[in-house]
Amino acid sequence: MLRIRRDLVDAIVEHARRDHPDEACGVVAGPDDGTDRPERLIPMVNAARSPTFYEFDSGDLLRLYREMDARDEKPVVIYHSHTATEAYPSRTDIKLAQEPFAHYVLVSTRQPDTHEFRSYRIVDGEVTEEPVEIVEAYEPPGTDSGHSWE
Repeated sequence: MLRIRRDLVDAIVEHARRDHPDEACGVVAGPDDGTDRPERLIPMVNAARSPTFYEFDSGDLLRLYREMDARDEKPVVIYHSHTATEAYPSRTDIKLAQEPFAHYVLVSTRQPDTHEFRSYRIVDGEVTEEPVEIVEAYEPPGTDSGHSWE
């Protein structure tokens, strides 16, 4: 299951709307501490500038991974938009999925007033949709106190 803060969901959807009709793409990094918690949104430029395909610029991607390493982060969410189809991974999306522990989020902006926001695990070419829980804030690891924490 992907648990993600509402402000991150809103920012991902806004990025997808802003880049429409081209596909938007980006990463949400999180601590590399086993929490699987998306924290820091990094919108990327779609180097393909295409309504049917996204591609991270290789230089930007290298800089991003170096920055995440320096901050002890990992790519928790890898996201992109589909501008004319449902939020489901294409054959190309599946082939390019290289992070077996990442949540692959797809946002469909094919409808002007609504969007689809779905998450998948993609491992060795196998796609598994997972539930998405949108929260206002994350609980501290190991607590069930009912308190909200930023």
